[in-house]
Amino acid sequence: MGSLAGRDLISIADLSAAEITEVLDVASALKAGADPGRPLAGRNLAMIFQRPSNRTRVSFEVAVRHLGGHPIPLFNSEIQIGERESTADISRILDRYVDGIVARLSHHRDLVTMARSARGPVVNAMTDREHPCQVLADCLTIRELLGHLAGARVCYVGDGNNVCTSWIYAATLLGIDLRVVGPEGYEPHPVVLERADVLAGGHSPVRHSHEAAESLEDAEIIYTDVWTSMGQEAEQQQRRDDFARLQVNDGLLAQAPPTAKVMHCLPAHRGEEITDSVLDGPQSVVFDQAENRLWAQEALLSLIFSGELQNGRTAGRGSVIPS
Repeated sequence: MGSLAGRDLISIADLSAAEITEVLDVASALKAGADPGRPLAGRNLAMIFQRPSNRTRVSFEVAVRHLGGHPIPLFNSEIQIGERESTADISRILDRYVDGIVARLSHHRDLVTMARSARGPVVNAMTDREHPCQVLADCLTIRELLGHLAGARVCYVGDGNNVCTSWIYAATLLGIDLRVVGPEGYEPHPVVLERADVLAGGHSPVRHSHEAAESLEDAEIIYTDVWTSMGQEAEQQQRRDDFARLQVNDGLLAQAPPTAKVMHCLPAHRGEEITDSVLDGPQSVVFDQAENRLWAQEALLSLIFSGELQNGRTAGRGSVIPS
């Protein structure tokens, strides 16, 4: 361990395939009962929530405490990013008090500014552009189900949003056969696809289509997300109309092998992108997937903070060397 020590995680594309595998290996060991030690002993982590949170806040808080650290939740009503103070100033001040920042922000550009302004590690707990910690947990779930990631056949049904972006990068790095299915006008951003091609040396395994049937016929995983994300509320009815034929329901599920498993990053809008019968049905692994947020994030934090004092990133900020 140690390749991630002191590192930021802004995009899942910041990691190599070997580093993602390292995170997943540690997560699996922690989930099986391995002692993580106390790499966060004497450390304080600021946790900024500009957007509402359930899984992200609880899983990160529990992970920090498991590792011996002290999480400090901060909400936008308290710090008012870009209003009461600039993003850079908030980051510089927090950097004098804490050993790292976990941030769930509305705008990716603010996260980039925060990382550039801090000496300590900054972890992306979601922005409008990416959701890397979610996809680390997703990869852990799929590896548990299939025993492998390379060649896994994943059909992502939905918007080319932040989760989709992180999925495209992860699939490219890990050799996952990712098929993205969505209506016209909701494709992944061309810049994302171009970056994926660069990561893959011009041969990204990601495919995009507007029809689900062909992508589903041999799918091992069917993955969906909300049609309307935070900040898109004015588009809600239009999105409902545009995505209606791609609802993950019993009919859509019947187009895939009966062994296919269903995943959703939650929160689910039941009756919109997914039906109760699928979400609560025998092919759903959604709540196992949600649990894995804890293990993936605990592993990530453990690797980022293991040995960090030795490379001087936290020198002078009052941290205690883990025993």
